[in-house]
Amino acid sequence: MLLKGKTALITGASRGIGKEMARRFIEEGAAVWGLATKSSESARELAELAAQNGTVYHELIADIGNPDSVRPVIEAAVKESGGFSVLVNNAGITRDGLSFRMKLEDWETVLRVNLTGTFLVTQIVSSDMIRKRAGSIINLSSIVGLHGQGGQVNYAASKAGLIGYTKALAKETAGRGVRVNAIAPGFILTEMTDVIPEDAKKTWLETIPMKRAGTVQEVANAAVFLASDLSEYITAQVIGVDGGMGA
Repeated sequence: MLLKGKTALITGASRGIGKEMARRFIEEGAAVWGLATKSSESARELAELAAQNGTVYHELIADIGNPDSVRPVIEAAVKESGGFSVLVNNAGITRDGLSFRMKLEDWETVLRVNLTGTFLVTQIVSSDMIRKRAGSIINLSSIVGLHGQGGQVNYAASKAGLIGYTKALAKETAGRGVRVNAIAPGFILTEMTDVIPEDAKKTWLETIPMKRAGTVQEVANAAVFLASDLSEYITAQVIGVDGGMGA
């Protein structure tokens, strides 16, 4: 039970990587609060799993890209939970397209959700962590934020921004007992990647030294490590879960 006694907030917790991280955190003993844009069946499943594991799961509903929506929800959650020892900023969206055709709305929406949303949530949660001089913040970036990807200039910019944000925030909070790290997944099998054409998937797989896609479980395992005391001397790092793509 690597996370027993810890209380975690995970954004984008209703599906994909976020749901799997919530599941793994619960299995490791954490009390989990999951933020999503709308209520889903996932929340009931996670609440049942939490009860079986002697802990709790709370569903939070807010639009992370809207300050007026997300701020009061996170402020109330910090107060009700007594404060979070772990924050996982996982919520993210894509609006792909070539840069010279991209609508300004698609550019701004991706940055607002992926980058500004992380800032809004972290600003509230980290203030409490700093007062308590303890906490672990985990930001979900991407290999695209490290190496770029054609047709995803908005997404790549947001994920590269998260890396800079991670490193800067880590330097602000390290002396106050709060660690900040990022995970940069590579090609991971999720609902988001299901829509990629098979020929494009084959091309991606050929670029991976391990010759296979990653799983949500493998990303969640990295998050468990960064959330736990096993990583207590690790901060300002970007951990690639990418099968060697970023080497």
